[in-house]
Amino acid sequence: MPTVLITGTSTGFGHITTELLAARGWRVFATMRDLKRKDSLDRALKDPALSERVTFLRLDVTHPASIEAAVKSVLAETGNTLDAVVHNAGIAIAGVLEDLPDADIRRVMETNFFGVLALTRALLPTFRAQRHGRIVLVSSQAALSGQPGNSMYCASKWALEGWAESLAYEVDPFGIDVVVIEPGPYRTEIWNSTTWVKPSHSSYLPWLRQLQIAVDRHQAKTSRDPREVAATIAKALEARRPRFRYQVGPFAKLDYFLRGKMPTKLIRRGTTRYLGLPLARW
Repeated sequence: MPTVLITGTSTGFGHITTELLAARGWRVFATMRDLKRKDSLDRALKDPALSERVTFLRLDVTHPASIEAAVKSVLAETGNTLDAVVHNAGIAIAGVLEDLPDADIRRVMETNFFGVLALTRALLPTFRAQRHGRIVLVSSQAALSGQPGNSMYCASKWALEGWAESLAYEVDPFGIDVVVIEPGPYRTEIWNSTTWVKPSHSSYLPWLRQLQIAVDRHQAKTSRDPREVAATIAKALEARRPRFRYQVGPFAKLDYFLRGKMPTKLIRRGTTRYLGLPLARW
């Protein structure tokens, strides 16, 4: 039975991927910051054949002690082996740079980027020793082009992908694969849990109000079934020779196609028009 550790499994892609992989015969270590939030996934695994393949663990990727304890628990259960890790935990904060609190900026980067690095470093000795391992990173369409009001999330995913491209060189001699999953808009809880920073004194307030309306409309109109992303993660885990990048959904595929082919200024103009934002400089 292949083994995988998944972060951020209380909701969204992590929740659904845990269900899918357990059904496909994987032993899953489903981790989350707060184990009180495991009830929904627990109910989804009501079939004993599935529930016996899933072990819940507390893991906060922003705390080194939590990472160390979780990895120790996993390796104790598997006899010091692990086939894969899926880095899914992530958060977002919406707003313009001038308005964003420093604490929120750092929280996004600590979770989406530095937490991934820390957990990967904790697992690399095991992957190297066994001469195989698969590191799957749930990135985003936001890593392919900038997005208005979403600069910190974009920055975290761009950083993640630059790091991943570099890491792939380092670990390839040890039989370790690095894979990046790039979803477009999907129906997950991150949309509802993202805080919009819109202080009443902000110089950007009218722009932000219009942006939030447009983003909500775009999300409602275009978001897709998150099971598509879970299926892609499973495909990347089970492929004999996985690709480095997998775009999931039409918007991610479009952004990937346009990058480097169309001037950034034209892409920005098209996005601005689509969202109904002011075009004073055009």
